[in-house]
Order: sequence, then C-alpha cells, then structure tokens
Amino acid sequence: MLIYNWLTAFGRYIILMGRTFAIPERLRMFWKQYIKEMAQLGVDSIGIVLLISFFIGAVICIQMKLNIESPWMPRWVAGYTTREIMLLEFSSSIMCLILAGKVGSNIASEIGTMRVTQQIDALDIMGVNSACYLILPKVIGMITIMPFLVIFSSVMGILGAYATAYIGHIMPPDDLTAGLQHSFQAWFMWMSIIKSLFFAFIISSVPAYFGYTVEGGSVEVGKASTDAVVTSSVLILFSDVFLTQLLS
Repeated sequence: MLIYNWLTAFGRYIILMGRTFAIPERLRMFWKQYIKEMAQLGVDSIGIVLLISFFIGAVICIQMKLNIESPWMPRWVAGYTTREIMLLEFSSSIMCLILAGKVGSNIASEIGTMRVTQQIDALDIMGVNSACYLILPKVIGMITIMPFLVIFSSVMGILGAYATAYIGHIMPPDDLTAGLQHSFQAWFMWMSIIKSLFFAFIISSVPAYFGYTVEGGSVEVGKASTDAVVTSSVLILFSDVFLTQLLS
C-alpha cells in the first residue's frame, strides 16, 4: 500500500511538471514573476548562506588543525581539507539542505494557501495554466540563483577559515594559503555548481507539488509544508550520492 501511494504521488508529480514546463501565455508577466521569485527565494537567502558558511568554514579549519595535526603531516593539510570539504560537500549539498527548510516551506505554504483559499481554482476557471503561472517562475528562478549562492558560500567559508588564522591564531595564514592552493582542481567547483542545479530543481518543484495538491484547510497546509521539507531533504541526499559518483 505504501509503495502504491509513492507511485501515485510520483505519477501526479510528473503530470504536474508536464503542465508546469509549458510555454508561458504571457511572457511579460512570466518575466516579472521570474524576477520576483529570484529576489524572494534566492537574494533573500544570501544573508543566511553567508552567515552559516562563514562560521562553518571557521569551525572546519579549527577542527582540522586541532585533530589531524601531526609531525608526520605537512602544515598546510588543515587548509587543504577545509577547501575540499567546502567545495565538494558543504557549499552544494549541505547548504541546499538548509535552503530546503527555508525556501521549501515558503513555497509549499504559499501555494498551499492559494489552493485552500480557492485562488488556484479561480485561475483554472479563467483558463490560465495555474501550474505554469505559479510554479515555473519559482523553478527557473531558483535554478538561476543557486550557482551564485554556491560561489558565495565557498568564498565566505574560506574567509571564515582566514578569520581563525588571523584572529584566533589557530595556524599561520601562510600555511592556510598554501593548503588552499595545493593541488586545486577547478572541476571540483564546477561539480559543486552542477550538483546545486539539480538540488535547486528539487527544492523548488517538490514543495510546489505538495502545496499545489494539498486538500483541506490551514492544518493540512502546515502538514504539507513539513512533508515538503522532509521529502526534499531526503531526495537531495539520495541524488547527492548518485551525482557524486557520476561526476567524480
């Protein structure tokens, strides 16, 4: 029965995405909504991304320095591991998990409220493709802004590591710089951005599905918002395993 429910939900999700990715009826209106969603979902998230990345970069640097320090290891190892962790996992996967809670709940509650207040039904009655009108700008806007959030996260994490070097005197800044520059591969940055594009689609489309298909009242909207965040987080973790294996 559980598998049947999952397959039913997946089928409804595919059908909804088929309606979503249609040619917008009014390109001018779509462009306006696209800019609005980029600002609301992406630009408004820059603050929390920078704050979390700064402190995570600092903590990773401290942990690496204090726990793997050994006479047998080069002094730049802490900087090297900090860079690898920030590029390969935190700035893409873990940051997207955090955004799934902030952005995903916002999308699910917004569309869910429109569903229970019959605003979506009104759009359908007027002949408007409500799925395309409501969901497509969110999906495209999130995919557009996510690579910039990943880059900002990586840069801020490295700045956090430098803050520990200069202010906390955990390690000499020259050793940190040597570690950050050691065996740098530009592909790791591209891999992080590519992964974030898939995660951005999950973060925007899955909560939109839960909000669009909600039935009931305000209590069901809250439950749909919770289910959207949980499902998005699980899908991000699953897809992270396959994308890492595929891109490595």
